[in-house]
Parts: sequence; structure tokens; C-alpha cells
Amino acid sequence: MAGDRVKLEVKERESVGSAASRRLRKDGMIPGVLYGRGKKPHAISVPERALRRVLTGSHGLHTILDVVLEGQKTTHASILKEYQQDPLRGWISHVDLQEVRLDQPIHAQVVVELIGEPVGVNEGGVLSQVSREINVEALPMEIPDRIELDVSGMAIGDTLRLADLDEREGVSYLDDPEETVLATVTMPTLIVEPEEEEELEEGMEVPDGEEAPEGAADVPAESDADAAGSPGTTSG
Repeated sequence: MAGDRVKLEVKERESVGSAASRRLRKDGMIPGVLYGRGKKPHAISVPERALRRVLTGSHGLHTILDVVLEGQKTTHASILKEYQQDPLRGWISHVDLQEVRLDQPIHAQVVVELIGEPVGVNEGGVLSQVSREINVEALPMEIPDRIELDVSGMAIGDTLRLADLDEREGVSYLDDPEETVLATVTMPTLIVEPEEEEELEEGMEVPDGEEAPEGAADVPAESDADAAGSPGTTSG
């Protein structure tokens, strides 16, 4: 469960925009926004090291953040609502934090982790995970870090859906239980090589784009005598 709470100190940003954000990142700060419950959002910046420590902890993206604005004593219980990553370098370039009430349920996406070795794989089948995340509703402190699905009993041709997932106290699954496929075990796909083109019959080969002259087959072969000229005649 996401029962851990981590203190995160942030600063309010005095200026916004692309240029200001680039300066912050150069100084080791990540720009972001803290959304309050019915309050005006705060433009903030978060130390990159502190943010990385939070997101790589045991509870990852579902950690409850006790956000404290610099110079204030009020704590804002929040969750990571959304983040953006640099497509090339992979580091986080922007974060959105959402203040929450710990006594009211929230929606979240939770990773489904497959455990076990399906019997169908030992028989030559292939295990495929179709859905890697599911949508759940629970109190902020009750959002699971991940949900495990035992696939060891799956044979070739078996399918596990959300309806097959064990229920968890305090957690509601929001996706369609029958339509949401989590895992399948199928036979491997055979790759069929295309058949070679049939060879042309011997003696009937004609270059591409060419046809035999019309009537050529009806002309008799010239005799040796005709080819050498008529007897008793000379050329000239």
C-alpha cells in the first residue's frame, strides 16, 4: 500500500515561461504546479534530487507527498498528478501535484505485475500481457503500489481478465471486468515462407516484355540446299 508519506519542500516560482523553466532546470530545479482543492494553483519549483528520491522510493508514483511551500508551515497532502519527461535524456522536465483529502477516495492507475511460470509456456506456448495498468478507486493511503496476478495455472489457450483478479479490501476496479484482458497464453505464430515462383516450361522462355513474332511458328525451316543457293548458279 502507498502508506508512506514523504515531506517535499518546494519553492514558489516568481516567473513562468519557457526561458524561466530552462534556467530552473539548469540550476537543478524542476518547474511544476501545485493544484489545491478549490484554491488557486501555485507555480512551484522542486529540487531535482528530492523529486528523484521520492519517485524512486518504495511506493513510487503513489507516494503521499507532504508538500511544504518555502517559508510556510502548512502541509499540503498531495499526490503526483502528472509529469513530463525529456524524450531524449529521460529526466523529468515538469510535474503537476494535486492536493488531496486523505479521507476521500481518488482515482489512480496501478500496474499489474504477472507472477509465476504458466504451465502453457513449458508446453511451448507464449505468455502475453495485454493490459499493464488498470484504473482503481481508493483512499489516497490505500492505493496499492502494484497488483500481482498469478499466471502459473494458465495453459495454452487460457485468458485472464479483470474479473479473475482477486478483490482487495478498500479498492474498487473501475474498468470493465469482462472486456479488460490482462494476460493470454497462445501458441507461437508460425511464419510461412512464400512459395517460390513456378519456373517457365523448358524451351518456352520469353524475355519479359517481348513476344514471339506473329506467324513465326508457321514458317518452315529453310533446307540446306536453299540456304546454299540453287545448283549451277553463281552469285554476282
